[in-house]
Amino acid sequence: MTSTTVTAWDAIQKQLDAMPKPTQVLRLCSDPEIRDRYQQAKQAATRAEDYLKSLSKDTDKDALALVRKQTKEAQDALKAAQEEYDAHTATLTFQALERGRLEDLIKEHPPTEEEEQDGAEFHSATFAPALIAAASVDGMPLEYAQHAMRTWALDDWKSLWGAAWSVQQRKRSDLGKG
Repeated sequence: MTSTTVTAWDAIQKQLDAMPKPTQVLRLCSDPEIRDRYQQAKQAATRAEDYLKSLSKDTDKDALALVRKQTKEAQDALKAAQEEYDAHTATLTFQALERGRLEDLIKEHPPTEEEEQDGAEFHSATFAPALIAAASVDGMPLEYAQHAMRTWALDDWKSLWGAAWSVQQRKRSDLGKG
């Protein structure tokens, strides 16, 4: 009869293997006014909650009741703004690729001579949409990533690229003391 001894490493490896890969979410709202109202409601609710928390225990009961009422109204306004925002927002999720897959993808898109002279590791015009498609948890096809690169407003494209690239750089380690 053999006994299985669980070592400290076995427990650590199990924990490491169970860690999810980093993800990054990009939200694109079709209406900037709705997005702005949502952001403002979020700030107002945070301010109201912070003010309520800052009140001392000996605050006048009537004043405290008024602040609680205002905080509840701000939270209700945030809930309504959140629902409207969610109804007008597309959410894209990107996940870090395994290191070997990322390295292979970079090799598949070598930089041009000019890009290489500038220190680039890859040809951005082909690598960017390939990475976006590969990192998309939602299954975005390469053709759509290429389409977005050609047709989206520059800042939206930069946000799309940034979401897919930044999650590849996400650090989960901490080399601090203790």
